[in-house]
Amino acid sequence: MASRSRLKEFKAGMAPTIKEIKFMMNRIKKSPLSIVGVTIIIFFIAIALLAPVLAPPPYADPFKIPHDRPFPTPQPPSYKHIFGTAEGQYDIYYGTIWGTITAFRIGLWVVAASLAIGLMTGCIAGYYGGIIDELMMRFTDIILAFPGLILAMAFVVAFGRGLDNALLALVLVGWPYYTRLIRGEILRIKQEDYVEAAKAVGCSDFRVLVRHILPNSIYPVLIVATLDIGSVVLTAAALSFLGLGADVGYADWGQMISYSRNWIYTSGENPWKYWFTFIIPGLFIFTFVLGWNLLGDAFRDILDPTLRRR
Repeated sequence: MASRSRLKEFKAGMAPTIKEIKFMMNRIKKSPLSIVGVTIIIFFIAIALLAPVLAPPPYADPFKIPHDRPFPTPQPPSYKHIFGTAEGQYDIYYGTIWGTITAFRIGLWVVAASLAIGLMTGCIAGYYGGIIDELMMRFTDIILAFPGLILAMAFVVAFGRGLDNALLALVLVGWPYYTRLIRGEILRIKQEDYVEAAKAVGCSDFRVLVRHILPNSIYPVLIVATLDIGSVVLTAAALSFLGLGADVGYADWGQMISYSRNWIYTSGENPWKYWFTFIIPGLFIFTFVLGWNLLGDAFRDILDPTLRRR
């Protein structure tokens, strides 16, 4: 009898969680584009996990793209090189497969770091206000006054070329957006009655922020963070294309596009002869970014309280 009563208590306690999961699944099912986004991301996750099987690394460093003896021009797709070779005879198939891991590393690491910094600074500025808020917001305004890509390029030039420095530059450029967003949400929520009640019973500032304010203000930030993953990958690809990102021969989609700059259009009977040098890496970038954008829309449908009430 005791075990049955505990089982009933467990089911009763899990009922809200199960109801919430069912609600989320129903919201996703009602949006075909959300299903497409989830499918695309799962597809790229599978490629990243199976990269050692799909493209066995010939070197100790798996991100070093193999290349054959130099030819004057890129080689078309063949049995040996499924997607063909780029300038310098770098294998496009290997570069795109292992470049998937690089894309996840770039997107997730940069967004996670930017989000952590933005949450910390935004919470402090929005909750305490006054001179602290003024100083922090003016500093973020200075950073936001510069175009993101230009400022990231300046940071990379100052730090030195390399993928790690490019990621650091993107973090330094990206955190102010999250700071302003979370600050605005906290300014709205800290006026609510339940926050005042928590302060009245003697809750510390940390507890009020973590237990009462942040859980009710984090959803818009998470939606934006999901959408930003694709944008970060695009910006990192632009840095690599300009020679400020990944090192030469590194498995990176932007680097693969960079190898095609001299072969996008050639004079002669077939001006698009080397289409594979830019179309294939470009499709990987396009599909990856599209997947995250659609997934962000799915999160918005699930987490946005204004949509949930309809």
